[in-house]
Amino acid sequence: MTRLFLAPALPLAILLIFITVGAGLWSGLREQNRDQIHGAVQDQARLLAADLEEDFAEHVLAIRRMADRMATNPGQSEAHWRADARNYLEDFGIYQAIEWIGRDQIIHWVEPVDGNESVIGYDVGFNEERRAKLARARQTGHIDISGIIQLKQGEAGLVIYAPVGAGRDNRGFIAGVFAMESLATSMLQGKITDSFRVDVVSGGDVAWRLNGERPVAERFSHRVIPELPVIDWQLVLTPEQSWVDERSSYWPVVTGISMVILGLLTSAAVLLAQLILKRNADLLKTRRVLDREIRQRQEAQKNVARLESTDALTGLANRRFFMDDLGHSIAMAEQQGHQLALIMIDLDKFQMLNDSLGHHFGDELLVLASERLGKLNSERVTVAYSGGDEFMVCQQHVEDIDDVIHLLGQLQQCFADPFMLRDEPHGITATMGVAVFPGSGTDADTLLRNADVALYRAKEQGRNTYQFYTEGMQDREIRRLELDKDIAKALANDEFVLFFQPQLDLNDGSIHSVEALIRWQHPERGLLAPGEFIPLAEESGRITDIGRWVVLAACRQLAAWKETPFGNLRVALNISGRELDDDRLVENIADVLEFHRVPPAMLEIELTEEIFIDNIQRNLNQLSRLQQLGVHLAIDDFGVGYSSLSYLRNFPVDLLKIDRSFITHVSDRHDDAVITRAVINLAHNLGLQVVAEGVETREQLNFLARHRCDLIQGYLISRPIPASELEAGILDGSLTQGLELMP
Repeated sequence: MTRLFLAPALPLAILLIFITVGAGLWSGLREQNRDQIHGAVQDQARLLAADLEEDFAEHVLAIRRMADRMATNPGQSEAHWRADARNYLEDFGIYQAIEWIGRDQIIHWVEPVDGNESVIGYDVGFNEERRAKLARARQTGHIDISGIIQLKQGEAGLVIYAPVGAGRDNRGFIAGVFAMESLATSMLQGKITDSFRVDVVSGGDVAWRLNGERPVAERFSHRVIPELPVIDWQLVLTPEQSWVDERSSYWPVVTGISMVILGLLTSAAVLLAQLILKRNADLLKTRRVLDREIRQRQEAQKNVARLESTDALTGLANRRFFMDDLGHSIAMAEQQGHQLALIMIDLDKFQMLNDSLGHHFGDELLVLASERLGKLNSERVTVAYSGGDEFMVCQQHVEDIDDVIHLLGQLQQCFADPFMLRDEPHGITATMGVAVFPGSGTDADTLLRNADVALYRAKEQGRNTYQFYTEGMQDREIRRLELDKDIAKALANDEFVLFFQPQLDLNDGSIHSVEALIRWQHPERGLLAPGEFIPLAEESGRITDIGRWVVLAACRQLAAWKETPFGNLRVALNISGRELDDDRLVENIADVLEFHRVPPAMLEIELTEEIFIDNIQRNLNQLSRLQQLGVHLAIDDFGVGYSSLSYLRNFPVDLLKIDRSFITHVSDRHDDAVITRAVINLAHNLGLQVVAEGVETREQLNFLARHRCDLIQGYLISRPIPASELEAGILDGSLTQGLELMP
């Protein structure tokens, strides 16, 4: 091999190879560049077709929402209908007209009237085929599209018919009328850059052309057929020559020349390498020897450090290393403003086993216990062997006392299963004492002493438990620990209760929906608001059990209201993100509804905007299952979470609840008023109802009524109250007394 490398003809052969490769690369890159340009044109054409399909689908969906809104409000007046229609005309700017067609297939209302007077009284079932399709749409409730027809206004166009209800409940159609020329112009204008000519081909002929006056590169034309109902358009996208020139790469030529130059340089390098080959070989040999000696020295240093910091029996960190590391961790915690926990572990009855079965048995038991405890070692947790039957654990970066409680649970779990020694199981437990920096000490020695004190106190109270050193600990931490233990008792003792806050319907001034809010009737602290225990329940994982109780209590109340004046009340419940992650959530709700024989439509599930967005794909699946079950879905605290509103098109939502931060100053702050009006209009255009939270003044009520907000909730009507007070307030009218809307 060395003889071949030193051959005189090798540099010339290398140069010829590079020239050959350069020619091949030049040809291949030039063809690749042309393929890329053609691919870019294809992508633009597909995107244009996709945009057209999406726009047309949005028009169909908009007409459907208007029909659904009319179906849910049978008493809708002509003035209200015309206002709604004008909103659609202004928002979309593409409709020729919007019509209401009765069951008799006669056009009764049209907006705008100007220019469309001739269609009023017109029978849209103008032939047998049209009458059959409209009858089928009326029966099934499905959208019907007329196809391209000659409109009564005299132009060619198409009509989208959305049934208002289905079957016997059908009340006719909402129809969106489009002139074909306006439809084509609106759907294509602005969706493609000036660098392309767009031809719309219909029936084999070019029906419309965009940017047709500039020179184009015909060889890169691409034809695409968008999937539009009953419209047989074909789009031909042709790039301008200047656009093609900008994307024509100079790299093929540069690559070919570069390969020739590289061949010359490589040949020269080979000549130089032939001269220094022998010297390089000697240098590499010397380097290998040095590397081997360095690795051996580094390995020896690691072994020395490991022996100095590790206990020989257990393999865990020894006491000296642990105390040094603890001092360093305390300094870091003080600098970063974190807490730190020191946990002392004592094996219960270990000394008795050690004395009765022998020290060798005790050593084996220590090794097995160390293996389980050692699995908890991480960047934040250090486990060490202190000596005898004691272990030490340091937990860094403690944000909350619940972090320590969680680790204590993991430590106790290490002793849950018996240890197999000499083919026999031996159960052993552990007692632990905890000291938290800085509340229980500001240096390593003080923390160690106080952890020992807590350990002995735990032993006095009984084995297999833990005790925090409480002297100097903040009262809030102690109360949280006690509260966490009390939550489990509260569920068992049925100490939770539901309060209800009514929602006023601004359309008729009635109350037909309430929000259920949990309270805790604590035996010692009295009635506690959710803010005092719900965050703790979420952190500890008990929120799922509390959520199930709320669903059960709400359905129990709905069942009690049956056959009473309150049988029409719908109850709204809040659920957390952790509850939404529960795979059994939908099944549990369905079981409770079935058990109490409560219609799913009487229950409404509220989630915050943040929870809707978090893990979109999983949440969409859960919410779709809830919608299929029949419960209503609402977005709570809308407007304060996310700027993107695209998720509203995907999630099966029925209501939006405007966050109280916008309502507080809606009557005296311009920005809040603008945002509130925009949310109401957005919701109505999407076919959603709007609930305003935190309404406390008449001015806020009048503002929301003027701008067609559907429901309001707040102290102006009532604070959250027990079910008995709610019932009394509805019966005697005191909840709505004095809330008559201003004309």
